[in-house]
Formats: sequence, C-alpha cells, structure tokens
Amino acid sequence: MLSSIGVQVVIAMLVGALVGALMGESAAIFAPLGSLFIHLIMMLVVPLIVVAIVSGAAGLGASPAAGRIGIATFAFFMLTSAVAVTLALAMGALFQPGSGLELGAVEAMFSAEYADRGEVPGVFATLLGMIPTNVFAALGDGNILQILVFCLFLGLALSRLDSERTAPLMAGMSTLIDALVWMLNMVMRIAPIGVFGLMADAVGTFGFDVLMLVSKLFGVYVLAIALYGFVFYPLVVKGATGMPVRHFLGRMKKPQVVALSTASSMATLPVTLDVATRELGVSRPTSAFVLPLGATINMSGNAIYYGLVAMFFAQLFGVELGLGAYLAIIFTATLGAIGQAGVPGPSFLVVAVLLAAGIPVEGLPLLFALDRIFDMIRTALNITGDAACAAVVDRLVPEVAEADAEGETQTRPVSSQAA
Repeated sequence: MLSSIGVQVVIAMLVGALVGALMGESAAIFAPLGSLFIHLIMMLVVPLIVVAIVSGAAGLGASPAAGRIGIATFAFFMLTSAVAVTLALAMGALFQPGSGLELGAVEAMFSAEYADRGEVPGVFATLLGMIPTNVFAALGDGNILQILVFCLFLGLALSRLDSERTAPLMAGMSTLIDALVWMLNMVMRIAPIGVFGLMADAVGTFGFDVLMLVSKLFGVYVLAIALYGFVFYPLVVKGATGMPVRHFLGRMKKPQVVALSTASSMATLPVTLDVATRELGVSRPTSAFVLPLGATINMSGNAIYYGLVAMFFAQLFGVELGLGAYLAIIFTATLGAIGQAGVPGPSFLVVAVLLAAGIPVEGLPLLFALDRIFDMIRTALNITGDAACAAVVDRLVPEVAEADAEGETQTRPVSSQAA
C-alpha cells in the first residue's frame, strides 16, 4: 500500500496538516515545496489542453455524433449544477447553519467593499470574451476558455480535410500526448512532497480558529459535497454506463487528492485526463473534449458553496427568502459558473448570488480567510463531475468510442501497449 502514490499523498496531507497545526504561521517555510509541485503541473496544462483538444475535436468533427456530444456535455453540466445548488438550498433550510451565531461576535469582520463586485457578464459579453483576438496572447496568458474555443475550431477544421493529409499530424499529436502523460507521471512522483508543503502552509496560515466561527456551515458543506461526490455522481455513472460505484470511486482517488491539494481544476486536468482514458475506459476524443471544457465551466462544487453561503447569511441576518429568491439563487449560481476560471482563489461570484436574492454581503470577509479550505473540497467534487460526464457522454454516444478503438488498433499498436 505504501508504494501507491495515492496512499503516499493521503499520508502527506495528514502529516502536513499536523505540522501546520503544530508550527502555526512558521509552517510557511514549506510553501515552496507546494509551489514547485503546482508549477510543474501547470507547466503541462496548456500544452496538454492544446494537443488533446485539437486531437479530440478532429476525431469528433469527423463523426456525425459530434453535435450530440456537445449538446449532451453542456446539458449534463447545466443540469448537475442546478441540482447541486438545489441540494445546497435544501440542506441549508434543513440544518440552519447560520442560526445561533451572534452577530456581535463577528461584526468586526464585516465590510461593505464587496457590494459593487456582484456583476455577472451578460450572455453577449460572455460569448465575446470566449473568442480570442490574439490566440498567442491567450496561450501566454493561460486564458483557458479562449484556448478551448480556438483549439476546437482548429480540430474541426482538421476533421474536414482529407484524412491522408492529416494522418501524419494526428499521429504526431497522439505521440505528443503520450510524451506529456509520461512527463505527468514523473511529476506525480514528487506529489507527496508537494502536497505536504501545501497542507502545512494552508493549515499553518489559517489555523482552525476562524473555522470554529462557521463550523456548522463547514460541516453542512462537507456533508453536501460528500453526498454529491460519493452518492449522486457514482449512481449517475452506474445508471448510465453500468460501471460499478466502487470502480468509479476507486479510480477517482488520484485526481481527487490532487484537486484537494492544488485547489485547481486546471492543475488537476492532466491527471483527470490520464485516469479517464486509461482507468475508466473513456475514449480519448471524448475525454479530450469533455474534461478541459468541464475544468472551465463545470462547477457543481461551487454551486453547492454558493447555495449554502446564501442560506448561511440569510439566516445570520434574518432575511426571509421566498420562491423568487430561491429561483434567483439557483439561476445565478448555475449560469454564473460559465466562464469561471478553474484556478484557486476567492470567488466573487458569490456576491452576485447574494445580491440576486437580496441578501447582505457585508459578512463575506468572515469566509474569505477560509476560502482555500472550501476551495480544496469543492474542486475535488468539480473534477469528479467532469469525469462522470465524460463516462456518461462516452456511453451515450458510442460511435466515437468505437471509432477511437478502431483508430488505436490501426495506427497506434506499440504506443497503446506501452501506455
């Protein structure tokens, strides 16, 4: 068991949390270990996305099922995000996480400076923001959504060209993907060291004092995430594909641990891609299309967070929520996640959710110190949803998986055996 990277990473997380609790803020000396690990993974993200998306889109574009894959993917993400925020509202109403907390004990942390940060871009502005005016600038800035749009367009263009002309390029991209996966496996060997540094720094910096103020919210949040990640998603996958729940959860341990430690869907993407194709049996074109897209727009974990935070502050400030307010929360939390970057950091989309329901935003600083901890947990759920969507879509559109299997047999026998 100790030879398993997954077991080593879990042990590193526990040891890091213990060291952080014992050393306090001085545990920040271990932060460079975590930074090194994240930088190495992020080094692979953009190249892997570019190659995988172009290759996957080229394979999908040649299939008459391409449109169905796109529709099924977006429908899955939107529906599961709406269900997630609805679950959060139900659990918030049931457990009342904001009740019983004295305003006087936390008023010192209140601030009104976030009231003007709740604007969510309109549909047209969002669409314009997805289109790069300079693709090289988008690559340099790491604008994942713009990179996705360009690579999908390029892959579609390649699918419309004569296959004899594109065959060498497609074979080269497949070889490049294998090389990038090899690099990822090398980076993952130092994952326990990096995770130790990240956890020691996070726990040492924030400690558990602030968490005690919102311990009820945190407990309900963890319960909601666990229900969605360990019950809802596995049952959806089993119902749509027949894959055993234990098999799905067992294979997702590695990307979930990386997501917990990095708090970034994008940093976890190389690991999720590798696990989905090699261990969950998802075809490469489907994985290459669904997973990078999901890392950008699939935020079911965030939706749960937004819904519970809205309930928490509504109860804290004594705001009565009607049907209109609940619908506003569901609508804003679901649509607002589109285009949100899959990187760690405080999210001000929660401001838009609170304002949409008429809930005061002054208490938000109470949660910002803990945003890293909340973010780590919801990111693990987000990437689980990405993999679940890839598995479901791959089964719903079997033509792509069959075409990919034929292509692997004909063009990549040696590489497949090596992988």
